[in-house]
Amino acid sequence: MATRVTSTRLVGRTGELAELEAALHEAADGRPSLAFLAGESGVGKSRLLAELERRARAQGATVLGGDAIELGEGELPYAPLVGALRPLARSDDAVLGELSPANRAELATLLPELARRDDTPAVSGTDDERGSAQRRLFEALLSLLERLGRQGPVVLALEDVHWADRSTRAFLAFLARSLCDEPVLVVLTYRSDELHRRHPLRPLLAELERAPRARRIDLARFDRDELAEQLEDILGAPPAADLVDRLLERSEGNPLFAEELLASGLDGRGGLPPTLRDALMVRVERLPDTAQEALRLLAAGRRLDHQLLEDASGLEPRELREALRVAVESHIAVVDDEGWQTFRHALLREVIVDDLLPGERSALHLSLAQAFERRFAEGPRGAWVAARIAEHYRAAGDQPAELAAAVRAAERADDVRAHGEAAALLERALELWDRVPDAEEHAGVSRVDLLLRSARDHYRASDDARAVTLMEQALAEIDEEAEPRRASEVLGDLATMRWTLGRGEAARETLAHALELLPEDEQSRERAKLLVDQVRFSMLQGRYRQTRETAADALAAIDAAGADDLYAPVLNRLGVALMCDGEPELGAKTLRDALDLAREAGLPAAMAVTYANLADGLHVVGRSREALEVTHEGLAELPDPTARTATWLRAQAGTIAFDLGDWDEAQRRILRPVPAAGIHRVNALMREAELELARGGDTARARLLLDETGELVATTLEPQFIGGVGALQGELERREGNLDAAREVVEAALDRLEFCTEDVRFLSQVAATGAAIEADAAERARDVGDDAALADALARLEPLLLRVEAAAVDGRPMEAGNLATAKAEATRGRGEPDPAAWAAAADAWAAASRPYPEAQARQREAEAHVAAGDRDAAAVAAGAALATSRDLGSEWLATEAEGLIARARLRVDQADDEPQPSAAPSSEEPFGLTPRERQVLVLVARGATNREIGAELYMAEKTASVHVSRILAKLDVRSRTEAAAVAHRNGLTDLVPS
Repeated sequence: MATRVTSTRLVGRTGELAELEAALHEAADGRPSLAFLAGESGVGKSRLLAELERRARAQGATVLGGDAIELGEGELPYAPLVGALRPLARSDDAVLGELSPANRAELATLLPELARRDDTPAVSGTDDERGSAQRRLFEALLSLLERLGRQGPVVLALEDVHWADRSTRAFLAFLARSLCDEPVLVVLTYRSDELHRRHPLRPLLAELERAPRARRIDLARFDRDELAEQLEDILGAPPAADLVDRLLERSEGNPLFAEELLASGLDGRGGLPPTLRDALMVRVERLPDTAQEALRLLAAGRRLDHQLLEDASGLEPRELREALRVAVESHIAVVDDEGWQTFRHALLREVIVDDLLPGERSALHLSLAQAFERRFAEGPRGAWVAARIAEHYRAAGDQPAELAAAVRAAERADDVRAHGEAAALLERALELWDRVPDAEEHAGVSRVDLLLRSARDHYRASDDARAVTLMEQALAEIDEEAEPRRASEVLGDLATMRWTLGRGEAARETLAHALELLPEDEQSRERAKLLVDQVRFSMLQGRYRQTRETAADALAAIDAAGADDLYAPVLNRLGVALMCDGEPELGAKTLRDALDLAREAGLPAAMAVTYANLADGLHVVGRSREALEVTHEGLAELPDPTARTATWLRAQAGTIAFDLGDWDEAQRRILRPVPAAGIHRVNALMREAELELARGGDTARARLLLDETGELVATTLEPQFIGGVGALQGELERREGNLDAAREVVEAALDRLEFCTEDVRFLSQVAATGAAIEADAAERARDVGDDAALADALARLEPLLLRVEAAAVDGRPMEAGNLATAKAEATRGRGEPDPAAWAAAADAWAAASRPYPEAQARQREAEAHVAAGDRDAAAVAAGAALATSRDLGSEWLATEAEGLIARARLRVDQADDEPQPSAAPSSEEPFGLTPRERQVLVLVARGATNREIGAELYMAEKTASVHVSRILAKLDVRSRTEAAAVAHRNGLTDLVPS
């Protein structure tokens, strides 16, 4: 029998270890990385990770490690993170002292020992703002990693994440999106063979493993040489060839199986157990009865301390100590630094669990539940103890006790911001309700209360659809006539949830019904709050006159009820309505008043939203530089400008920076971090797509982003999303030549906008995009001689132009720019591109400080000048477009300008280090065509074949083919159709003398 179970050194895995070390070096250089170790159970993931951790510590890295525990969905929140943080709590690390009291208080929700006497307790997990409590905890964890990273690289290693709870998975998604330049390496291990099709980890892995800095390392089984090396290290001598062969056949190269076969005393010279599980059971059955009994209890409890084992086992203290000593010395159980007993490998526990009889299993779990109950009554009532009680009662089959424990555990899960786990526990309580007599007595709450609490926890966890379903079920069980006030409160919450889900019209109707249940003359906070929500819905929908009317009602109700804390949100929305409805000065003052109220009340979330709205309003009316300063002012004033509550303000700063031409700043603001859900994610996705399209390097990426965004806003009533996504989708389809698809997108967006909003800026944006699409369609029809399609495009163009004109009546700069552009597009669509119209459009955008659309207009102006034969003016406009596009980083627009300059042989003054276009020919032909090539081009434009060209111009068909090839090269086009289009657009369709 082998005296050791594992080898003393890492066998094989040279390439895998090198890849992990490369990830560590990247992290140390400020490029955070994610590494995934995947493989079957026993293949050596933990051994490889331990070697990485050893080397990382030798290089001065901080290593935090924790394990997920197999307890099922919704039961033990943050288990691996708690394990990772415990060493810091024990060491009283100086880094903890550098954290803000608020961040320490948040971390103390996971480990109370992290709190200090002067720390303010963390805000309860029942915040009104959805998910804000959990986000604060995540941000505190990120802040901790950032602080640790100042001392050197940090390795966060979480094992067995296939068992990770929902909140841990949510944190990992947050971390992957949020890490920017922190020296952090996150290593996750999981069993690839356990990820069935519906495993909850699959969607997260699909998202995380696609990240640019992520790498997946799959561990294969050992080959013969590696197995021989492993056996030699364990045995202390080279193994016999026949032993290697037999173990390779039986273990199939699984390192753990090979170890256990040797540890079982079976050296390969006799009969070997047919499976790894059989080999493991051989080892367990050789132990004394008391050791086996202790291991069975430990298998049911998974991870227990000595006191719990003693309390639940019924063994005498001395018997238990001896039993555990034998289990540890046999390399079956281990004791960690915290004193917790567990199995050396999860498969050892699984084998024992599978061997338990049903009655044994129930009795063990009942004993453990009762032991945890005693601990809960005597000590700190933490979420993890409460979760273990519920889990063990469930395994024991005691449904009344499980019902009570599940409700209690949900309360504790909310305390630690684990709203997803709380929701799952409450759903389990609802499942038990009809099975347990006197369920309300056991639960301590009514079924309606359970439905409401579960709905609100699902909502906080961003599970909107399930939240709405549960809220609707609760509402169905409330008698509106008997309990109008309660029904009104539930309807108000349901309205908010429906709005978040994108069901805008249903949300408005729900809110109206909630108000109907309360008397109009009632002076109550409840009625005032519903009116505040009505103001918010109207403002978000862009119904500004209605917003002003509803705000007056809400302010009167707030006065009557004395609900002073509601003034700020009403003034915030009223200010937006005023700024967008022709009273910018009054609107700005109202928003400043709202900001003062939020500041005095100590409401950072309200301050962030108000700053964002003030900046947006100023941006809309053309005061963009001032707007950008407002965003900077807000981010400087907020207690934590990186907090989730500041997401919209950061995004607003990015939007304004994009419009002003600072695209690097825009990307930094918008994309770090990308929120997980809700309108913040919609906005981030939309803005990222805008950047991708503007830069033009990856339209496939833009399409993916817009596809996801389109699904998220399919039923929204918010014009900022309908218009923004509609314009971007239309531009994407137009640029790729899918004019029918582009037309459909624009028409759908306009229909939705005209139905729901008075916000003309988005109507103007979408209609102007539509004008460009119809101008393209008209050009295409004219190029191929399709008179019917040409007439259709022109017929469609005119009403779009009228829409843009109607939206520009207030003379605001954005609408003025859209109008000038649409008018210029109309000249292009009519076949008479007007350089003066395009110059006017460029000037309008320059006046609005919008360099990107200005450069686009200059490019079109240059094309119009070429068509008119004014190559000097074309060179000036094309040079301006090229310079601006390069400054901005617009690859596609720079390419367009360079192509025009090359095709038309324009003389453009450029910097010495920039590529120069070919010198213009001495002739006045704009594309360097000879007179004979010009004649051929005219016939190509008319659709003539090479044979027909030869007959018309008295040349051989082969000679005509050579001319066509040269023409295509000079025009920098790929087909005869494109050559015909260039000829039509540049006035080259009249025959010239030979």
